[in-house]
Formats: sequence, structure tokens, C-alpha cells
Amino acid sequence: MGIIMALLAGALFGWGLIYSGMSDPYKVQNFLDLTGQWDATLAFVMGGAVAVTVPAFALLRKLAKPLFAAHFSWPNSSIIDRKLVIGAMLFGIGWGLSGLCPGPALVNIGTGQGDVLFFCAMLLAGMWIHDRLMANR
Repeated sequence: MGIIMALLAGALFGWGLIYSGMSDPYKVQNFLDLTGQWDATLAFVMGGAVAVTVPAFALLRKLAKPLFAAHFSWPNSSIIDRKLVIGAMLFGIGWGLSGLCPGPALVNIGTGQGDVLFFCAMLLAGMWIHDRLMANR
């Protein structure tokens, strides 16, 4: 049952990205371009997501266990270290340059566009390299 719920949650998330227009890299880039054709749509989408997520997490924190899993997988660290900051910077740079982050890239992979396929290939390569570099730490 867990895999079906994960599939449904992923499909709902993908639909939300498409419906909100956040799967369009140019819409994201226009949000980040404060001096050009600035588009505030992403701020409203993020605000709506926060408005739903904050109360949902407050409710989830009160539950003993999730509905479709044996236990919650809450983060076990709140440390802001060099790895986190560098990772966030790389994510932001990649997001700003391409207009894509992993969610919208996976939604767009079905389009077969070369830039999206290249982004996904580099995403996989980056994860593979990270796993090889961090395996001994």
C-alpha cells in the first residue's frame, strides 16, 4: 500500500507543478530575474505551499505513526554545516541557470527536450559522484 500512496503523492505533486506553471523553466527564471520580466507567480505558489504545509506538519507531529508506513522519517539533524551550505548554493545556482529543480525536471522528462534530458542526466551524475565521494565519510 505504501508504494501506491507514494505514487499517488508523486502524481499529485507533478500535477500541481504543471497546473501552477512551475514546470515551465522560463516562468521560474522570470521570477528570479528582478530587473527584467519579473513574474511573481512563483512567490504565490510557494506561499500557498507553505500555508498548507505548516499546519499539516503540526498535525503530523501529533500522530504516533504515519498512516501508510511503520514510522516517520523525520530529519535527525538541525546542524547547518559547510556541506549543507555548499549543497544549497549549488542547488540555487543550478535552479537559477536552468529554471529547473529535480521535481519539475522529472515532470518534464516526458517531453523529450534535450535540455531537460541533459539536466536529468547531470542530476543523476551528481548523485553518483556524491555517493562515491561521501562513501568513505
